[in-house]
Amino acid sequence: MMFFVTVIALFPAMFLALGRAIVGPTLYDRVLAVNSFGTFTVLMIAVLGFMTDQTDFVDIALTYALINFIGTIAVLKFFVVGDFGYEEQRDQ
Repeated sequence: MMFFVTVIALFPAMFLALGRAIVGPTLYDRVLAVNSFGTFTVLMIAVLGFMTDQTDFVDIALTYALINFIGTIAVLKFFVVGDFGYEEQRDQ
């Protein structure tokens, strides 16, 4: 019963984060909102795994959390620096 309440509580938080990602006044607000949405998704996967007694969902949630973190860092670096740090190949 407690996991069901948690799932119900996560849905409004996910929709609020999605709304902030769409409306956010700055790029950083949008990136932070997408990161928060990813974190809520990880929580949802983990809770659903516990509700169904499938422990494999925890591994999936951890993998998704790592991808979410690395993706957020990559997007921020791309928008701040302008590229991913690779130098262009110059014709010599």
